[in-house]
Amino acid sequence: MLRYKETEDIDARFSEVDRISQAWRARIAAINPAMRKEFLQRLRISLIHHDAALEGDVLSYSEIKAAIDPTIISDPSLIPAYDEIKRFNEACDVAQELATNKKKPFKFDTIRDLYGILAPDEKAKGLPYRKENPLHRLYYHDIAAPEKIAPSLKKLADWIDEPATRQMHPIERVAVLHTRFMAILPWAKESGRTIRICSNLLLQEAGYPVAVIHSIDRQRYYEALRGEGPGLLSLYLEAVQTTAETELRLYEEAEKAPKKRKRA
Repeated sequence: MLRYKETEDIDARFSEVDRISQAWRARIAAINPAMRKEFLQRLRISLIHHDAALEGDVLSYSEIKAAIDPTIISDPSLIPAYDEIKRFNEACDVAQELATNKKKPFKFDTIRDLYGILAPDEKAKGLPYRKENPLHRLYYHDIAAPEKIAPSLKKLADWIDEPATRQMHPIERVAVLHTRFMAILPWAKESGRTIRICSNLLLQEAGYPVAVIHSIDRQRYYEALRGEGPGLLSLYLEAVQTTAETELRLYEEAEKAPKKRKRA
């Protein structure tokens, strides 16, 4: 149970993030579409880079750019993670489209569909759940035993559909979903990437910017999954606020630049 001071602090964080997000929404509604598109392209590259780092992979800007930019003719054999990057980018595109589709609410099947994009070989097999607890794995928090995966996911699917869940603050809902899903870890590979993409889908659906959990917070992320520290909620509040502030700052700097040139 949160102590009074902790509750007070987290309420203040919610208020601050909501204030900045409101300013962000007003700003992007009036911004030049070309400038917004450029920012979103840069944000996507940043997201791919940092998400890969959470999985222990180091990707360069040029590798990511070559994999996702259709105007660049590249040799996939020169980029070991080429197909992986393209699949992640495709899943993010699909999530972004789903976020704007009010007729298709987020369900557990949404998670499975996005996982299928990341793991096409597993999709061909019917997206089976893991049959064992992997000895060598990236995440070292406690996870569900294989026989508990299906019933645990059924409970999670029911929770997703509950009216009370949909009434939660979007960032809190994302943090809880992420925590509960990773405690199950239904697939030995791509579970982390899948739920992080789903989290951004839900944030975008609710009118918030995407959250980029930076590589420097990798240890905090792992600790949060183990139930240590302030948890995923704190990380998501920070990540959403950082994206909004970064975009706002970029537009502010862009508006100031022509004035400086004119005086010169």
